[in-house]
Amino acid sequence: MQKTFEPKFVSLLKEGLTLKMFFRDALAGIIVGIVAFPLAIAFAIASGVKPEQGLITAVIAGFLISIFSGSRVQIGGPTGAFIVIVFGIVQKYGYEGLALATIMAGVLLIIMGLARLGDAIKFIPYPVTVGFTSGIAVIIFVTQVRDLFGLNIAGLPNHFLEKCLSYFTHLSSFNLHAFGLGILTILIIVMWRKITDKLPGPLIAIIVTTLIVKLFHLPVETIGLRFGVVPNHIPMPRIPEIHLKTILSLTSPAITIALLAGIESLLSAVVADGMTGRRHRSNMELVAQGIANIASPLFGGIPATGAIARTATNIKNGGKTPISGIIHAVTVCILFVFLGPLASLIPMATLAGILVVVAYNMSEWHLFMKILRTSKSDVFILLATFLLTILVDLTVAIEVGVVLSALLFVRRMTEVTQVNVLNGSLSDEENPEDQKAFGEESIPLGVEIYEITGPFFFGAVDTFKNALGQLKRYPQALIILMRHVPVMDASGLNALEDALRTFSREKVKIILCGVQSQPLAVIKNSAIVKFLPEDRIIPELSEALSKARQIIS
Repeated sequence: MQKTFEPKFVSLLKEGLTLKMFFRDALAGIIVGIVAFPLAIAFAIASGVKPEQGLITAVIAGFLISIFSGSRVQIGGPTGAFIVIVFGIVQKYGYEGLALATIMAGVLLIIMGLARLGDAIKFIPYPVTVGFTSGIAVIIFVTQVRDLFGLNIAGLPNHFLEKCLSYFTHLSSFNLHAFGLGILTILIIVMWRKITDKLPGPLIAIIVTTLIVKLFHLPVETIGLRFGVVPNHIPMPRIPEIHLKTILSLTSPAITIALLAGIESLLSAVVADGMTGRRHRSNMELVAQGIANIASPLFGGIPATGAIARTATNIKNGGKTPISGIIHAVTVCILFVFLGPLASLIPMATLAGILVVVAYNMSEWHLFMKILRTSKSDVFILLATFLLTILVDLTVAIEVGVVLSALLFVRRMTEVTQVNVLNGSLSDEENPEDQKAFGEESIPLGVEIYEITGPFFFGAVDTFKNALGQLKRYPQALIILMRHVPVMDASGLNALEDALRTFSREKVKIILCGVQSQPLAVIKNSAIVKFLPEDRIIPELSEALSKARQIIS
């Protein structure tokens, strides 16, 4: 418990760092830094900000996440998951609004971590996670159609369907050279994996396509034509303007950024745990993401989180400590300083090709198809979250997905909870427990036994009331068997209290039998004791029957 808020980097320093470990992790960090360089540029441009802002995020946020992370191998920075959110915020509030929303999200993440909500975020249902992730992947792909096909569109609409309509109306401006470069980029990335994983395919694709454009003077748009020369330095920190009205309007975007950063980083940490056999500290991970997201916009960066693909690349190349993540940030910084101006030569179609591959990998279509073959309720949640992400908003999609999951879970639990009447002889062979309790006798005349099976909560109250309402006559003693009731909430307690009050008026003695620890604690802390003496809360069915016989005699 004392290590809950201790960064893994601090743990490493306490354990000791050898030169062998340092050089091994430094090599992994250099490889991941080379992978991160083109991706940071691509993610920034797709998010509607300048290319250097993605690089700044990879450097600042990547460094801080590795220092404070609750995972030894987490690689942080800009990710594809944020493209949709960042683009929407920038279009509506400008970069100043994005910077403030990111800082607010950082504060929220720290609060969530300190409140130990790291484990709670993991309870977001799997169909919801797959649904919004696949939805984001589709949106990323659609946003890249303009540059992939070289369409001449001055400004893209925000809405998904409006984007698709805009592409259709501008098909006449299709640029074959841009399309060829995009397809070549995709082929290089896919084929390069079969040659080596030491050099990233996106970097090779950028070098090859940029040289082709330069040598053959192809008429395609480049980063320089759209954004001008890319600077090669990190600016001095600057606090964005803060106004109460702006803070209130940015509350929803900030919550979305915080939720997505928390979910993505913890998913990445869980994947890393599976690959390394270690366990991350989820609450410290949230605090680390919060610190990074407060610092990144101060230097002109964008939201950051744990990157699953880059973290996996780190592990596969031998990264085992936070040193690899620190070196990754340093590597991106060096490339930024020395190669920043050259980034203006990169064709936009090449970046579109890179992001098409990112979108495909992010979609995890095999998981999507797998859930489609499961229960109808899970399919409904998946499709609802997926379509709402695409057509409405990510925040709405997650909220609706979680609420639907909760409601459907309640329905399932309601179906599981049953109230049955035990009305046979104890010579029944169905339940050895009952057989032993009843012995050779039948249930005495004037005694009824009702058994509740499953959680006794608000969803099951009607089932309980309906079962009791079917009594044709009031017995002298009513045994309510609760041996299979693991939990009971306030609604279940209230229904039980109503039953006790009603039966008390009719001179019916109620006996509770086999009550488990959680329901027993709830009962003893309530006002039920006025209607139910302690000697009528009995652990064993045989004792309850003896008590019932005593009552009717």
